[in-house]
Amino acid sequence: MMDAGRRCIASALALALAVLWAHGGRGPAVAAEAARMDAGAEAAEARPETGAGVKVEKGVCIARPRDTGEALVNPMMGWTFHHYSNIIANYGSRLDPSDTLDDFPGLSTTYLRLPWAFIEAEEGELDWSIVDAPAQRWFDKGKRIALRFSCSESWLRYATPKWVEAAGAKGYNFTPGRIDEKGPFWEPDYADPVFLAKLEKFLAAAAARYDGHPRVDFIDVGSFGVWGEGHTFSSTGLRYPEAVLRKHIDLHARLFPRSLLSINDDFAFYSDDAKGLDILKYPGRATIDHAYAKGMTLRDDSILVQPPPRSYFSAEMAGPVWPRLPVILECQHYGSAKKGGAWGDGSFYLKAVEEYHASYAAIHWWPREFLGEQRDLIDRINRRLGYRLQLREIRWPARIARDERFTVAMEWRNAGVAPCYPGGHPAITLKDDKGGIVAVFVDERSDMRALEVGPPDAAPTATFAAEHGCARNQPAGRFGVFVSVGDRLGTPRIGLPLAGGDGHRRYRIGEIEVIGDRASGS
Repeated sequence: MMDAGRRCIASALALALAVLWAHGGRGPAVAAEAARMDAGAEAAEARPETGAGVKVEKGVCIARPRDTGEALVNPMMGWTFHHYSNIIANYGSRLDPSDTLDDFPGLSTTYLRLPWAFIEAEEGELDWSIVDAPAQRWFDKGKRIALRFSCSESWLRYATPKWVEAAGAKGYNFTPGRIDEKGPFWEPDYADPVFLAKLEKFLAAAAARYDGHPRVDFIDVGSFGVWGEGHTFSSTGLRYPEAVLRKHIDLHARLFPRSLLSINDDFAFYSDDAKGLDILKYPGRATIDHAYAKGMTLRDDSILVQPPPRSYFSAEMAGPVWPRLPVILECQHYGSAKKGGAWGDGSFYLKAVEEYHASYAAIHWWPREFLGEQRDLIDRINRRLGYRLQLREIRWPARIARDERFTVAMEWRNAGVAPCYPGGHPAITLKDDKGGIVAVFVDERSDMRALEVGPPDAAPTATFAAEHGCARNQPAGRFGVFVSVGDRLGTPRIGLPLAGGDGHRRYRIGEIEVIGDRASGS
């Protein structure tokens, strides 16, 4: 009996010290922690584990979960699939209506990039079904969409509807790369007041439907340049003053105040401080900086268009924006990049993700062909793209009394290249053996948005510790301990690379015993 008593006291003091460690010395008094331990602590001490990989050391459960390596589908990050790549036959046309590419790891968003004329063939008669039908397929699977509406294409005469020209808008016939009176395609004068007035009405109608929608990840400023990419290299070749581009930027910023808007890096070629249209010379920054000041993020549509070492040019443009907004990358059409020798082994795509601190990467080809040939690269990109929250260690008491407070300490790391933009609070949920939620404890003072990023496998860690207390009606018993990251109410929002998921973004890490009589609620 005396030996058992000594073990009990030693266990209590050890747990008290562990709690103080978790609090950095600011936790409850040692006496209070020791008082809550009773003779039952001997049984807990005798049990070496309370779950797979969980150790109990002197009454404290310690888990160091491993990253499963799986791809994650989370807010404000992921692969974007070109369901429409301007031409509606590319690249969703071969998918059955029920097929949302659930087998593509990390795919979060379908990208719907269309000419204006496909929606408003006649003035005032807007048909959004070409957007909404594929969008609803993805919404039904809990996924999201992104949008671009273009005004010039190098394969379609009127990307801007023909009726806009008939209304008096100025424009130019072109053969790709130059103005040509007999050219097969037409591009508006982007400064023309008639064109701008008609464009504003169209974009206002689009904003009324899509601005601020919770399932719309981002909307491109796509009204300037061929394919909506912010340049005229493959259309008229005309150079526009920066003031014209600012009109298009400001129009989108005014009409879509609640959406994440993106500006293409090629807008920089028309900055007043640009050196010209020589792609080998770094362009100006004034136009891009103006877009940033309007709250926009960066998009680069030119990854792997040319062979190394010219695989991309604008990584430094991402510097001012990636710490606060997700950066978007689009590679060249995969098949074209391979054929032209720009793809290589694809490693420059991952290198670009690193250097831009990108959160979105494009599937710019027939998706399953791309997946089948590049699965290893896709997996490697998934382990770095956007944010990736790793629980490095968690400590909690093996046993608590329902009328006393206790401490949980966690060590986290962001293994991605970008901040966790949506943020989130770590939480512990207790469940019974039927999966019922018994208790939820949220660390509201800690936010995953604060985690810093770093090189691969070298991001800094941060330790969060929070003190919790049981509710009046907390039942006694043995319960599963689940960890999650979400809102202040304990609702999970962010997927974690952990085993033991419950299907609702909570992950089992071990067990806890709550002792004492069931509360009466009084």
